[in-house]
Formats: sequence, structure tokens, C-alpha cells
Amino acid sequence: MNHQLLLDISIIFSLVAGTVFLGYVVTIILPFVRRKPEEMGDPAAYDWHFVVPCRDEEAVIGETIAYLRETFPAATVWVVDDDSEDATAAIVREAAAELGGVELIQRRRPNARIGKAHALNHAWSIIRETIPADERDSTILAVVDADGRPSANLLEVAAGPELFGTPKIGAVQVEVRMSNRVEATPLPNRGRLANLLARTFVRMQDLEFRGPISAIQMSRRYTGTVNVGGNGQLTRLSALDDIAEGEGPWRGSLLEDFELGLHFLLGGWKNAYTTAAWVDQEALYSLRRYIVQRARWSQGTMQCFRYLPKIWGSSRLGNLGAMELSYFLMQPWVQVLGTILYPVPLIAMIVNAASDPYGMVDWLAHGGAWLLAVYLVVGVGEFAIWGVLYRLRCEPEATWRAALGWGLGYLVYVYLIYVIAWRAVIQLVRRQTGWAKTIRNAETVEAGQLVSRTS
Repeated sequence: MNHQLLLDISIIFSLVAGTVFLGYVVTIILPFVRRKPEEMGDPAAYDWHFVVPCRDEEAVIGETIAYLRETFPAATVWVVDDDSEDATAAIVREAAAELGGVELIQRRRPNARIGKAHALNHAWSIIRETIPADERDSTILAVVDADGRPSANLLEVAAGPELFGTPKIGAVQVEVRMSNRVEATPLPNRGRLANLLARTFVRMQDLEFRGPISAIQMSRRYTGTVNVGGNGQLTRLSALDDIAEGEGPWRGSLLEDFELGLHFLLGGWKNAYTTAAWVDQEALYSLRRYIVQRARWSQGTMQCFRYLPKIWGSSRLGNLGAMELSYFLMQPWVQVLGTILYPVPLIAMIVNAASDPYGMVDWLAHGGAWLLAVYLVVGVGEFAIWGVLYRLRCEPEATWRAALGWGLGYLVYVYLIYVIAWRAVIQLVRRQTGWAKTIRNAETVEAGQLVSRTS
């Protein structure tokens, strides 16, 4: 392949990908800014069960159980201990004896530590045996991370007429927020710069979930492809029973939440999303831990690419829905390809400027400057706009200067996806398919702990 052909291909790829992404951003922003209040329901009409998968969670599980029992006294809390090597199980037993309404499900190797999906399937198989068949339509399982804090109105919102009040709704996903987004000194033993970077990093994670991710979910209402996440995911027990296959409703992908939601859609169920209720979780301060977490998600998306034939062959998904799902599943692969092709036009421009500076000046004078300006404005604006939208919809008391800073910070933050995508590819090639647990901020790390493993 000669240099000119590579340049032509890279320019076309950049132009097409950039145009599609810009259109996508505009499309998801409209539902985001037009969202309406939701009607509450009666939680007494349902039987609620919180499922908390745990693997070495002694740092957070005690407070989480206490919060769930105090805030949702009518619900049962099921803690799935995936053969923890710390005091997780002991803490759960103590909480069960003291608070009541807490059940411990223990898994042991070799059947443990083989993936979050397996842990959730184990919980499902036990819980369903305690529920009569004619009550499973009104039985709701809420999956919450070990550090999760659902909003106090969660049950009222989920019981609403547009959510579980609609019989064909199989799953509901609530908005995810970062509980430490207002922490002034996240790293008390570090200097001002380190704390500034940590605060900004946390804020970017909150902006991402409450901005673009939330907007994507809202836009999916129109394509019929709303999906669920790993934290703040509520599912109807009868829907789980309906799509169960083999070990259970959760399959073995590292993105088990998306995979579950996809099987609901393929099975004829509907998923719903709400911002009226939310779950708080801890954002990460460590870039390394963050990359491990997101690489697992990206690798899971790559694994789910195999569902494309089923998506396009399903009579329960329209063409628009199939296109939206295809776009999502292609993202990691486009990101990998983009790291190769996106820089080529820029490199070519720099080389041309160095070899023929007068020609570059002439190009800039005859429209090139305007083209470059538009490219920069669009390239920056489609990401920076989220700082403004985040301030308007999520943090109205923040200053506009903060909104501008968040927008520019998000522009830098999104470039991490290229590092993450490549790490996911490497893990996929190496067949690293284990559940790489996210290490909490309060936990210490041993050598090799941040690497995905199969046990």
C-alpha cells in the first residue's frame, strides 16, 4: 500500500467516522435535554430482593448492608460471597444476626471466582426456589455493587406505571452517580496537584455516567434497545426465568449486564431506564485501576460482537434497533482502527508543512484555515458540550467556569478509550476471560492483582 492510498483511506475513514459520531451525539442530546418527570408507583405491590455479589469486599460490605436494611426494610438482602479470602463472609454473618433480612450465599472454588455471571446465576437459582411460580411476575431482583447506595426512592420509582407497572418490562436500569464526586481531598496524604487530578478524574467519571451514558440510554427508548448496567440493575424474576439457559439467565461474557439486557430484548421483553432514581458508587482515583475496569468492559463488548447475526435476524428488533446495537458493538473495534488511521492526516499535514512550507501557507490562505478551524471546533465541541449539559441537567449550582473546565477535561478523558481498547484486544488475544475485580480506593494492592485472571 503506497503512502497516498493510506492517506486517502485514513482521510475517508476519519471523515465518515467523525460525521457519524457527530450525528450520533446530536441524536442522543435531544432526548437528554427533553426528559420529563416520571410517575411513582406502589412498592408494596412487589417483592423486592437486593443481590450483592462480593469478592473480597470487607472494606465496604458492612456499611452497604446496613444502608440497604435501613433504607429498604421490606426488602431481603442476598450477599453472594464468591469465595472471598478476607472477612467478607464474617461481616455478612454478623450483619444477618444483628439486622435480620440478610441471607449469605457462599460459593467455593473450583466453582467460585470464575465470573460475576456465575455468581449471579447461583443467586438466581437459590432465590427462585423460595418464590412460588405465580408470584414471580411481581418479584424484583436488584443487583447492587458492594459499595452501591441506591436512592431512597428506588422502589417507588421502579414500581411506576412506565417501569415495572408495564407487564412487558423485564428490566430497569437506574442512573449511576459517583458518591465521591464532591470529595475535596480524595488523597489526603498527597499534594495539591495530585488531589486536583484525582478530583477531576472522579468528576469525569460522574459526568460520563450522568451525561453521555444517560443520554444514550434515553435515546434508546426510541430504538427499543435500552440496556442494563452492572450496578443499579433491577430485573423481573419471571423474565429471568424466561430467558434462562443452561446455568441461568446470565451468560459468560465479561459484559454480563449488557448481555443479559440483550437476551431480554431478543426474548421479547423490554428494558427501561430512569434518572428519577439512581445508585451511588465510588469513582476510582487510580488511573491504572480504572483502565483495568474499563478494559474488562471493552473486552466484554468485543465478546458480544458474536450476537450481531442474532440481532439482525430477530423479528423482535426493528432495523433502527439493530443499527443502534451494531453501532455499540462495533465501537471497540472502531477505536482500535482509529488509533492507526486517525493520526495519518495530521502526520501528513506536518510532513507537508515541513517539506513545503510555502505550499502549506498557500493551502491555509485558500480555505485550508477555515477547514482546519471547523475540524477543531467540531472535534472539541462534540465532547466539550457535555460539560455544559452536565452543569445544566445535573449540577445547576456549579459555575459556568467549572462547566467549561469539565467539558475540556472530558475531551482529554475520552482519549483513554484508545488505550483501553488496545488493552482489551490484548486480553482477548491472550484469552484472559476471568472476572478482574475492581479494586476499591480503600484497598491495598498486591503485585499482579490488577490483571484479569481465570481464578
